[in-house]
Amino acid sequence: MPRAGLTPDRLVAAAADLADEAGFEHVTLSALARRFGVKDASLYSHVRSLRDLRTRMALLAGGEMIDRIAAAVAGRTGRDALAAFAGAYRAYALEHPGRYAATQLPLDEALVGDSPALRRTAEVTYGMLRAYGLEEPDLTDAVRLLRSAFHGYCALESSGAFGAPRDVQASWDKSVDALHVLLLNWPREERPSGA
Repeated sequence: MPRAGLTPDRLVAAAADLADEAGFEHVTLSALARRFGVKDASLYSHVRSLRDLRTRMALLAGGEMIDRIAAAVAGRTGRDALAAFAGAYRAYALEHPGRYAATQLPLDEALVGDSPALRRTAEVTYGMLRAYGLEEPDLTDAVRLLRSAFHGYCALESSGAFGAPRDVQASWDKSVDALHVLLLNWPREERPSGA
């Protein structure tokens, strides 16, 4: 019988908090059970496995992150939208390191299609990039470039890897400017003639 007060949503929120405090890799069913003062087995009536818990964390964090990004980007286009998107991405990654790590979890494609938060992520991201005149397959390539650049920068910054005396925020701003110029001058995919 499920313990009173335990719900899947409460467990996922607590797991996300634990990830921010101790690191995503330290989120286990045992650690979560200790947080609630219950036995590990008590959690199985709410989540199927550690993988299920981590997947739910990824969906929670992805929803939180895109809500921030969408609010930041609303009403903006071009460089302003890109800077707002990038800033909200970076702020979330640095403020919620465990939750952010959860967003990097590879998810089943069927689950991605069923998730309103992940669909919204695609809509906001692709919508911002369409203002640069990009179409497929260039859109997907640009999304992959931005994700790689933002993730790499945030990962290096959070680990303290930027040791040069140059201000980290100034480098971030310059990187966003460079990405804007790149997107304006994107090498377009050749379309077959007659298409």
